[in-house]
Amino acid sequence: MKSPHLIWQDPDWPQMRYDGARVGAEVALARRAQGVIEGKLAALGFEQRQELAAEAWSQEAVSTSAIEGERLDLQAVRSSVARRLGVADHKGPNAPRHIDGLLDIMDDAVSNAATPLTHERLQAWQAALFPTGFSGMTKIRVGAYREHAEPMQIVSGRPGREKVHYEAPSSIQVPAEMGRLLEWFNSRQEPESLTQAALAHLWFETVHPFENGNGRVGRVVVDLVLARDTGEASRLIRISQRLLEQRGDYYNQLERAQHGSLDVTSWVVWFVAQVRVACEQASVVIDESLEKARFWFNHRDKELTSRQRKVLNALLDTEPSGFEGGMSTKKYENLTGASRATSSRDLTELKEMGLLRHAGAGRSTRYYVNIEGWGPQ
Repeated sequence: MKSPHLIWQDPDWPQMRYDGARVGAEVALARRAQGVIEGKLAALGFEQRQELAAEAWSQEAVSTSAIEGERLDLQAVRSSVARRLGVADHKGPNAPRHIDGLLDIMDDAVSNAATPLTHERLQAWQAALFPTGFSGMTKIRVGAYREHAEPMQIVSGRPGREKVHYEAPSSIQVPAEMGRLLEWFNSRQEPESLTQAALAHLWFETVHPFENGNGRVGRVVVDLVLARDTGEASRLIRISQRLLEQRGDYYNQLERAQHGSLDVTSWVVWFVAQVRVACEQASVVIDESLEKARFWFNHRDKELTSRQRKVLNALLDTEPSGFEGGMSTKKYENLTGASRATSSRDLTELKEMGLLRHAGAGRSTRYYVNIEGWGPQ
């Protein structure tokens, strides 16, 4: 039988299927990458894990909003996340209500991952994204599924030259469609959680139950599934950041799946591969944190001024690429408020103690953390 134009119009919807061998091969790779993360985390202290989780969570919040074209103030996000996790280092402006709302639902998904997903919980998540009841200048229905009579369409392009990428089921169908989704989701009929995350996200975005916020809520559903798998460690897996990096392909893969047959193998394989890459990226971040921990352990006997410690932490926080082309005397002045002579002397001392190495000469002298593989090679 020729497949219908839209996946949800298939008479067998929502009985999606996939090639177990192809998906299983990709799942095995993702599981291996997850295992590496868990092993490396065991070597970190609680405070280090919290700091990594705080930064990953902050970047995820910014990324999931950026996918929808919304720019969040990263410092405000970091400040709110730091308060939630008890990380005192990040200080910034208070977050607006809609940012706190986004962080609330991301936190709920991870902290209460074992709690069943319900209509009310999903609707509360969507309402938290729009505390004023408006999306921009447009009043929208919040805390409830859409009810408008006109079709829910995903459209791009300028007025008069719009392109319709997808049309969701009518509003009258949404309660029943969401009921089927939630029954399947909570019954955990899908034995492999990574494939459940892929199917749940596709299913949710296909129904598109809300007037606005479907993308962000749909990605929080993914967060919930990952948290059921690995608990708090799931915060380090920046899946939204990875999807933002692959934004064009992400939309294309969703669109192909929504217009194809009920065989969604390509979508599931692609999605699980993104989880794997996100795990591999998280592993690199953990490696860098371990390097920092080893650095301070190896130099634990060094007597440093508060200025020197501040600059070293700033250099370490910029990761292996270096601090905007390396630390100079002028940058040291700006960062610490010290005089030119004091800044020059502090940097020389750090180099002599083996904490920094330098490149160049004269005014072109730049300093880098003395860790093998860091800074210019």
